[in-house]
Amino acid sequence: MNLPKTFLTTTTVGSFPKPDYLKKARTQFSKKEITREELEKLEKRATQEIIQFQEKLGLDILVDGEMYRGDMATFFAEHLTGCKISGLVRSYGNRYYRKPVVIGKLEWPGPITVDWWKYAQSLTHKPVKGMLTGPYTMMDWSFNEYYSNRRDTALAFSEVIAQEALALEKAGAVCIQIDEPAVSTKPEELPLAIEALSRVTQNLKAKTISHMCYGEFAKLYPKLLDLPVQQLDLEMANSDYDMIELFKKFPFTKEIGLGVLDVHNHAAEPKETIKKRIQTIFEVIPPERIYVDPDCGLKTRTLEESETKLKNMVEAVKELKKELLTYA
Repeated sequence: MNLPKTFLTTTTVGSFPKPDYLKKARTQFSKKEITREELEKLEKRATQEIIQFQEKLGLDILVDGEMYRGDMATFFAEHLTGCKISGLVRSYGNRYYRKPVVIGKLEWPGPITVDWWKYAQSLTHKPVKGMLTGPYTMMDWSFNEYYSNRRDTALAFSEVIAQEALALEKAGAVCIQIDEPAVSTKPEELPLAIEALSRVTQNLKAKTISHMCYGEFAKLYPKLLDLPVQQLDLEMANSDYDMIELFKKFPFTKEIGLGVLDVHNHAAEPKETIKKRIQTIFEVIPPERIYVDPDCGLKTRTLEESETKLKNMVEAVKELKKELLTYA
């Protein structure tokens, strides 16, 4: 192999488990027992701790851990003009969230995540990803009481998210991840997801990434490659790499964020297992286009479980890179 300087870059998808003191504080804030300033102080403390945690593990590209967010759709809706938040709605199992409700024209009142990104980036010399929820997912996970149809709602969300993405780029973010987990649930609406996302990414110069997980990607592929981002970050470990044969038939033309850790499994994957998973993808994608990360965010795991999983992932990548350089 003619290996470039940078290959098999390690990162994570975005979320980490919140520490107990922050969970308690968020409950206290909801009951008006503490102020917004008191809560934000603890959110900053947790963000600093998670940046240090990632640096200690040796990850290449970091995330802010989303310590200041609850649900990924509700968080953004709370900050947009034209939205209100519903009562609790069942997500799956015994998990609930407060669903956004579009009640008027969607407008962007100003930066939502920029100050948090700037704070996280100030804590490290490594790049920190900007993290946004994509327009199709915002539409699909919201009740709509204003726009005439799903397309109009998705495109309205795309306009406000595009402004947030440009604000992140202006602040200095070199990687912007736009999560679209809902895309995999309705293959027939992939053209709409592509149209909406294109309005977010069309004017960006930063590296663009879109994360998707736990869907039937085979029904979307190869049209999935038309999503207007440089990197598709895909859950792969949980589905036992069943997309490999499709990648052989229809070449994967983008960078891939390769999920190698099953975040729904408490057990840590051994290094050798992770190495084999990465080596499997070499059949169809070269190392310089492979970014290695978990299948999804780690907020459902404990910090100890997250640490063991990520430590094994980073060490597996180090060993594999050494082997590749030795035989290149």
